[in-house]
Amino acid sequence: MRKNIFRTKSINEFILETKKDGGMNRVLGTFGLTMLGIGAIVGTGIFVLTGVAAANYSGPALIISFIIAAIACGCAALCYAEFAAMVPVAGSAYTYGYVALGEFWAWVIGWDLILEYAFAVSAVAIGWSGYFNNILMNLGITLPQALTMAPYDGGLVNLPAIAILALIAFINIHGVQQSATVNNIIVGIKLAVVALFLALGVSHVETTNWVPFMPFGWSGVFAGASIIFFAYIGFDAVSTAAEEVKNPQRDLPRGIILSLIICTVLYIAVSAVLTGMVPYLEFKTTAAPVAFALQSVGYHWGAAAISVGAICGLSSVLLVMSFGQSRILFVMSRDGLLPKFFGHVHPKYKTPARSSLLVFIITAVTAGFLPINIVAEMTNIGTLCAFIIVSAAVIVLRKKAPNQVRAFKCPLVPVIPALAILFCGVLIYMLPLVTQIRFVVWLVLGFAIYYFYGYNHSILTTLRRSTVPLEDGAVPVATAETVQDKGHIIDIHH
Repeated sequence: MRKNIFRTKSINEFILETKKDGGMNRVLGTFGLTMLGIGAIVGTGIFVLTGVAAANYSGPALIISFIIAAIACGCAALCYAEFAAMVPVAGSAYTYGYVALGEFWAWVIGWDLILEYAFAVSAVAIGWSGYFNNILMNLGITLPQALTMAPYDGGLVNLPAIAILALIAFINIHGVQQSATVNNIIVGIKLAVVALFLALGVSHVETTNWVPFMPFGWSGVFAGASIIFFAYIGFDAVSTAAEEVKNPQRDLPRGIILSLIICTVLYIAVSAVLTGMVPYLEFKTTAAPVAFALQSVGYHWGAAAISVGAICGLSSVLLVMSFGQSRILFVMSRDGLLPKFFGHVHPKYKTPARSSLLVFIITAVTAGFLPINIVAEMTNIGTLCAFIIVSAAVIVLRKKAPNQVRAFKCPLVPVIPALAILFCGVLIYMLPLVTQIRFVVWLVLGFAIYYFYGYNHSILTTLRRSTVPLEDGAVPVATAETVQDKGHIIDIHH
C-alpha cells in the first residue's frame, strides 16, 4: 500500500471523466469567473477582519499585512492558474495534487479543503444571521432569541442561518448560470458599498492616526498577515468551476488573477482609509469596523448602507464557498475516495445536486446549533497547507512532464512556487499553537478514513482488483473500454 498511495491519474483521464453523466453545463466566461472570485473574497475580510487585525496585530501597518498576504496568495494564484488551464476539472487543488503528486497528497488537500469550506460557510452563515437580525431590529421587528441563537448561547436553533443556507443550496442545485447571475448582482451591490465608503471616508482621513505606524513591530505585521489571510481565501474557488467554463484554458487563469488583483487593491484602499479615519485601538470594541468608522464621523446613513453591503458580501461568500465545497466533494466521490452516491450529476440541472445537499446538511447543523466562536476556530491553516502542496506540485510536474501543453505558465519556476511555499509556511508558523494542534488532529482523522475506506474504494484500486492473472503469472491491465463502461477512466500506466 505504501507504494500505491502515490499512484497518479493522467490529465486526459480526468478530462474524460468530466463527460460522465453527460457532464455539466459550460456557461461561464472570464467575467463570470472574476465575479465568482470577488464574490468569495470580498466579505468577512473587508467588513470584519480589517478592524480585528488593526486593533490587535498590525495597527496602521495593516496595509503592509495585506500586501504580505497578497504576495503569498499571488504566488500561489499563479501556480493555481497554470494547473487550472492545464487540468480544467472541478476539484481544484485536489485534482492538481492527484495529477502531480499522487492519490495520498490529493486526499490530504481534499480533506483540508473540506474542513476549510465547511467551517467557513458555517461561520459566515452565523455572521449573516447577526447582521440580518440587526437590520430587522432597526425596522422594529424582533425575532425570538430561541430561534436566533444556538443552544450554547441560550437559544434553541439559529434559524436565520439555516434559512440562508437552504436558499444558497437551492440556487446552487438549480444551475451554475442561476448561481452566477445571483452572484453578479450581489457583487455589484457590495462593490458599490465599498466605493461609497472610500468616497465618504477619504476626506476624513487624519494622518496623525497613522502614528505610530507599526505599533506591534514586524512580528505584529506578520501575525496580522496570517490572520487576514482568511480575507483572500476564495480565489481558489474559481478553479472549482472548471467543468462549467466555456474556454477554461483562457478564462480560468484570467478569472483567478483578475479577482485577486481587484480584491487586493480594494483591501489596501479600505485599510488605509479605515485606519486614517479612526485610531486603530478603537476597533477593539466593534465587530463591524467599516460601519463603525462611518458612524464615528457622523455618516449614520452610510453606516446603514454598509450593513446592507455586509449582508450582500456575506451572501456572495456563502454562495461561492458552498459552490466550491460541493464541487470538491463531487470529484472526490467520483474518484471513489468518498461514497460514489455523491459523485452524480443531476440529469436536469447538470449540477452535483447530491453534493450540494450534503454541504447544506453539514453546514446547517453546524451553523444552527454551534456558537460562532467554536465554528470560527477552524481557521485558514488547511488552505495554506493546500497552497503549499499545489505550489510544490507545479515544480514536480515541470520535471515529470516538461512537454505537457500549458496554456498558461507560471513565470520564474521554481522561484515563484518556492516563494509561495515560503510565505505560506511562515504564515502557518505565525498561527496560534492550538490551531496547529487542531489541524494535526483533523489530518489524523483523515488518514484513518483514507486507510479504511478511501484507498479500498478508489477507482484505481477497483481497476487493480479487476485484472485477471494470465497462465504464466503476468497480470494484464483492464482495457480502457471495459473500465469506461463501468464509469471509470483509469491511467493504465499507473
